[in-house]
Amino acid sequence: MRPLIGVTTSEVRLAEQVRQTPQGEPPRPEMALGLTYLRAIEAAGALPVVMPPLHLEAVEPLLARLSGVCLSGGPDLDPDAYDERRHPKLGPVEPELDRFELELARRADQRGLPILAVCRGAQTLNVARGGTLHQHLPDRPGVTIDHRQGAAGTEVTHDVTIAPDSMLARTMGRHEAQVNSFHHQGINRLGTGLRVVAWSPDGVIEGIEAPARDFLVGVQWHAECLVERPEQAALFAGLVSAAAAFEAAGGERAA
Repeated sequence: MRPLIGVTTSEVRLAEQVRQTPQGEPPRPEMALGLTYLRAIEAAGALPVVMPPLHLEAVEPLLARLSGVCLSGGPDLDPDAYDERRHPKLGPVEPELDRFELELARRADQRGLPILAVCRGAQTLNVARGGTLHQHLPDRPGVTIDHRQGAAGTEVTHDVTIAPDSMLARTMGRHEAQVNSFHHQGINRLGTGLRVVAWSPDGVIEGIEAPARDFLVGVQWHAECLVERPEQAALFAGLVSAAAAFEAAGGERAA
């Protein structure tokens, strides 16, 4: 049996933002998730399960059926989640969505589920562990790279340096990588029990992990768009391998 990996759907589209197609359904609120996440997980040997934002009491029954979680990318996190005022450059936020995903991240973490967190997902993971974010990286002193690239997601635009002794380096099989970049927020104060393991040339945090866990990794780039590169596909293979081990062990790990 292939392990089930839950994937969050982080983008909300309001009814007025949905264009009706001929003979299609009427516009209504929708969730959006790039198929690239699902295909990357399937190619790595697991079955992806899309997780919409449900009532919080649904989180535990949902996680009880999963062997791993992928926290996907999406819009800005509401700074209310880490008790800071909103920056003038803050993008649209979805507080209800944030509450669900933060709760899901915390509960998955407590269960010891393997987690791969991508872009917003890495930020969510950090906030779920008590960390904070830079709300607008261009305002941060020392930032010299445009971290919101205009090129396609399949294009790489800068390098990252990866700590040689990290889970991330072991998983990717290298200490440096080329990545894409689609964010204007970034990790500021690190969450409890997390370690910074990758950086861009201008010092922006690009990778985090929990050394006490078998597999809890967050990357700031969109690895799902780069899976033609073996080191990027290895992130999803690492998640699936850890999920299979979690399942074989009866679904229990120390958090």
